[in-house]
Amino acid sequence: MKDNMGMYQNYSVEGSAELKVTPDNNVNMNNMMDSCSMQPIMCSPIIECPMERCVHKQIIHEVPHIQPINTRIINHHIYRHTYSPSYTCTEENEVCNVNACNQGFM
Repeated sequence: MKDNMGMYQNYSVEGSAELKVTPDNNVNMNNMMDSCSMQPIMCSPIIECPMERCVHKQIIHEVPHIQPINTRIINHHIYRHTYSPSYTCTEENEVCNVNACNQGFM
């Protein structure tokens, strides 16, 4: 099987269990590695499966609550009745007139 696309461009690939890669143009790989002027071979990019990062953020919302408070004052008026006796004294005089008539008078 020959694949001229992607990672094995210009190489022939044999089998799937053992991967044997041999260059098509008989270039000695040892000579290429020893060469200081060797340019890196650029491969086509491999598209990976997408990853997902999950970032948890905490956002604080301040909600003001207004609660009116009324103070109710109840005055309890308690009347305590006390009694102080006030003594009085009355005096009566009875007058009884007795007319004793003397026979000679009147």
